[in-house]
Amino acid sequence: MLQQIYPAVAHSYSYELNKDFQFAAAHYVPAEQAGKCRRVHGHTYYANVTVAGDKLDDSGFLVNFAIIKELIHNRFDHTLLNEDDSFDDSQPDRFPTTEVVARTICELVQQYLDGTANRPKCLQVFLRETPTSYCLYRPKREGGQL
Repeated sequence: MLQQIYPAVAHSYSYELNKDFQFAAAHYVPAEQAGKCRRVHGHTYYANVTVAGDKLDDSGFLVNFAIIKELIHNRFDHTLLNEDDSFDDSQPDRFPTTEVVARTICELVQQYLDGTANRPKCLQVFLRETPTSYCLYRPKREGGQL
């Protein structure tokens, strides 16, 4: 994987962790406006997940790097994204576009983090679909604050 500098999220947490990984998946976008992307095609997605928090767990981790990769790679690698329960071909806000895949990665990571004792936050997901196209997803926090 190429070394990449990602846009930084301003926050006041003591710790920030970034995990890079990739996965290969196919998808199609079931919308007339999607043009060629309406047909099944594949990508090697490159992802960066940013997690931050103030407390470390009992192992001295904010979160184990391997867990972040496993949550996403094991679920999406070598799949047709449209077949995953996270996506829905009848709802545009759940089509497996790069934007929705990035949001879904963030939601899946945060769901795991919410079950940990130290409860860190997933601050952003950077998802590259092609060498020239990527999406950055940052969830809004209560009151619009991180």
